[in-house]
Amino acid sequence: MTRCGNEAKEIMNVLAAEAAQTETSGGIVSMVKGVFSYTLFGHEFWITTTHISMFIIVVLLLVFAAIARRKITKHPDEVPGTFQNILELIVEKLDGMVAGSLGANAYRFRNYIGTIFAFILVGNLAGIFGLRSPTADFGTTLPLGLLSFFLIQINAFRFQKLRYFKSLAEPYPFLLPSNVIGEVSVPISLSLRLFGNVLSGTLILSLWYGMMPWFAKLPASWFLHAYMDVFSGCIQTYVFSMLTMTYLNDKIS
Repeated sequence: MTRCGNEAKEIMNVLAAEAAQTETSGGIVSMVKGVFSYTLFGHEFWITTTHISMFIIVVLLLVFAAIARRKITKHPDEVPGTFQNILELIVEKLDGMVAGSLGANAYRFRNYIGTIFAFILVGNLAGIFGLRSPTADFGTTLPLGLLSFFLIQINAFRFQKLRYFKSLAEPYPFLLPSNVIGEVSVPISLSLRLFGNVLSGTLILSLWYGMMPWFAKLPASWFLHAYMDVFSGCIQTYVFSMLTMTYLNDKIS
């Protein structure tokens, strides 16, 4: 039994290593690629291209936020320059988007919506710069969906109190199981929609460059990135944010 268990463990380690390693075509990272592994408490863990891309994106966003805060609060210009105008435009558009969906409650959630909007958008655009899009990994989109789900449920109970549990049995008590399933499916729906759309774009680009590697060297290849990365990435960012705000508004209104 011990020998069989060791052999099974070796096979699983080999399969995990092969699954973590991926192919690239024309510089497009098609799937998750293992960079290095480490052992913790007797279990093997992999640091993948998704982790590295996510780390780079988070650091860039934090640096940008720190520079923006310093520029606005400590060294503001009497006549706003280009950078300050861009910052004000971004904040104004995000505030307008949140206010359009949540109305008077927008101030409660604009920081969260703005944060996930920025992270998802930059993550979707990461493929343009040769990075693995972290949003093309379900291990990234599922936590984002769960964060939104818990935010929605906490505020539903906060605003509705015990009325929230009663609403699960409306309009008829026999619909309780269906309503509960509808609530539980929210993080799955949010995460799978974002994951599927971003991953499909990544795979299509990888297949295209795999069939025609020379095409990656032509300026025309940027039209593919303009649609798969920029257009589709912006749309999916907007959809994820809008669905989160729609669910929130439904619970707190």
